[in-house]
Amino acid sequence: MIRAEKEKIEKEESIYPRYILGLDVSTACIGVSVLKDDGKSDKPEIVYLGHKTPKIPSKIKGIEALFLRKNIFEKEFIEEVSSAYPITDVIIEEPLLSSNNVNTVATLLRFNGMISESIYRILGIVPNFISSYDARMYSFPELLAVRKYNKKGEEYPRKHIMKALKDEKIVLFGAYPFDVDKKTIMMNMVNEMYKDAPITWVMGKNGELKKENYDACDSLICALAYVNINHHGLEPVRLTDYSISSDSDDIYYVTQIWDRTYQKSLKYPKKDTVENEDKGGEK
Repeated sequence: MIRAEKEKIEKEESIYPRYILGLDVSTACIGVSVLKDDGKSDKPEIVYLGHKTPKIPSKIKGIEALFLRKNIFEKEFIEEVSSAYPITDVIIEEPLLSSNNVNTVATLLRFNGMISESIYRILGIVPNFISSYDARMYSFPELLAVRKYNKKGEEYPRKHIMKALKDEKIVLFGAYPFDVDKKTIMMNMVNEMYKDAPITWVMGKNGELKKENYDACDSLICALAYVNINHHGLEPVRLTDYSISSDSDDIYYVTQIWDRTYQKSLKYPKKDTVENEDKGGEK
């Protein structure tokens, strides 16, 4: 190994381990997680996972309520976590601005900005931001697939699927029905990833999974995506090949990102054969 290469590797290794704080911010509950990233494994150690619910008197409303919730989060979590872990990076999920209520959107943006300022002021770290779509895509890119169902829950015919493959149309949760519970799928993906050291989620009095767990899980997904991006870079998930089985009507295709390849298939009965249909092609 020449000296320049050795010095480069030593410099890269010196920035690890990194402690990544993931946040999913809402006014009611803030999901929080801390990952220890050694720079080598794409399954970093979870050193903290939970949620914070800043409670204030119900009579306090508006901007004052946001200020008080921010102050509580600073004292009950940011100052505490900064003394427990040497946080090096912060990744925050961008607010999902899908509400038709302008006041709700404005409140989410304000509170997200307040928490971001608290992070910078207390930890001295400029936070990074990621959309929920990108967080899910870069944490678990195997979730991208050709759209299998229409909005009525009916499976698309093979001809429609073949056109989608030719047009390289793959989307998140493409293998699932439109009305699937995406948060449950993401939690299942996380549980499978950490099955060797199972995550203990918070349960309610009747043994039900508390909804705050989904906020914690979202923060973890943001942090996992951040780790993957840091390790491998930003690039799209690509459709690299597709074909039809020679002895059935089943469709096979391949998606790829970084050094990962995912083999996928769609099963079709033989009677669905379409005459003179293109048998597929390599992209």
